[in-house]
Amino acid sequence: MKTIRILAITLLSAIGLHAHENIESGPNGGRVLTTTEPRAEFLVTPARKVQITFLGEDGKPVPPTNEVVTVTTGDRSAPTKLTFSPANGSLLSDQSIPEGNNFPVVTQIKPTAEAKATVAKFTLNLTTCSGCNHPEYACTCKH
Repeated sequence: MKTIRILAITLLSAIGLHAHENIESGPNGGRVLTTTEPRAEFLVTPARKVQITFLGEDGKPVPPTNEVVTVTTGDRSAPTKLTFSPANGSLLSDQSIPEGNNFPVVTQIKPTAEAKATVAKFTLNLTTCSGCNHPEYACTCKH
């Protein structure tokens, strides 16, 4: 029975139907990256650009200073590397994410150009969750 349970969990995880880990929603409805320093919200805009909003200890947005952000996403055999520029108190990717609704993301944030990067990895599933109406990558309802 334990083997069947492990196989079921593995299969469901592979197709993205597993229960979500505890995902924190950011001030704009995106996913809070808790493994990066500084903490930041990852949000895909309607124009399919990535917006990174840095968060203070109180969870409220703070403007970027010297942070350097790169996001790698898309097809693993031909990944897209996004670079960022300041925009309205956040950083906005210079390019759009590739077409599609479900691919891996690696977000690297350096507090300064000389500092070591901290990393957040997750699946960017853009399908809307029926429980909380956030995109699945930022789903907070743990369905």
